[in-house]
Amino acid sequence: MAGYKDFAFFYDSLMKNAEYESRFDYIIGLLAENGIGEGILLDMACGTGTLSEMFSKKGFDVVGVDASEEMLSRAQEKKLEKNFDALFLCQKMEELDMFGTIDAAVCTLDSLNHVTDPEALKEIFRRVALFMNDGGVFIFDVNTLFKHRNVLADNTFVYETENVFCVWQNTLLEDNETTLINLDIFDRDEDEEDLYVRYSEEFCERGYELSSLKSMLEEFRFEVVGIYDDMTKAPVKEDSERAVFVCKKHGTQFI
Repeated sequence: MAGYKDFAFFYDSLMKNAEYESRFDYIIGLLAENGIGEGILLDMACGTGTLSEMFSKKGFDVVGVDASEEMLSRAQEKKLEKNFDALFLCQKMEELDMFGTIDAAVCTLDSLNHVTDPEALKEIFRRVALFMNDGGVFIFDVNTLFKHRNVLADNTFVYETENVFCVWQNTLLEDNETTLINLDIFDRDEDEEDLYVRYSEEFCERGYELSSLKSMLEEFRFEVVGIYDDMTKAPVKEDSERAVFVCKKHGTQFI
């Protein structure tokens, strides 16, 4: 799973197309439909805390968890700059260890695709269930196998802002499910406009059959109440690039 070191410093500027406000409204709507409008919310793989801030200002008690110290450092800076309340913890998702129970959990922007070992993914689901109250709601999204095989595939993408240039190179591995991703980031020097500093990151993402994810979740008392095409209430299609799972916890998880 990616730790995001140098990339953390450029993450916000390169993620401006993430539609955070629309995504937040969408998730809030899904939570409300399933009886969650307040309480303790876990923002898993919270990154630099953009959604954590939004959930906090909506009235949730937010716990943000991420494996990257660099991402959390930026989240802490943002917390002070924008004056919102959230507890940030540096933990891998498969090592999730909360101080108490939660009412909701959210994991967005294909963060679970970074987990390439199915057993590690099951452990994440187990731990979310362990700390979630009866009737709690777990919402997450994943990039689909279609996206891995047809969009990411062996393609290269370029992102450019005023001061940052990013080359995103993909290699679809032999299993036809896992994509090796190489990021080369060029940051313009503040003093020399024609000089750039290069940073590199490498990580993998894996696509999963949606039916396999559903079976994993059901092992841990999660009822999958909906699987939607991204940012809609429509069913996932053959060419959907991202699927959103809405899951409701039933009973108490002891294992």
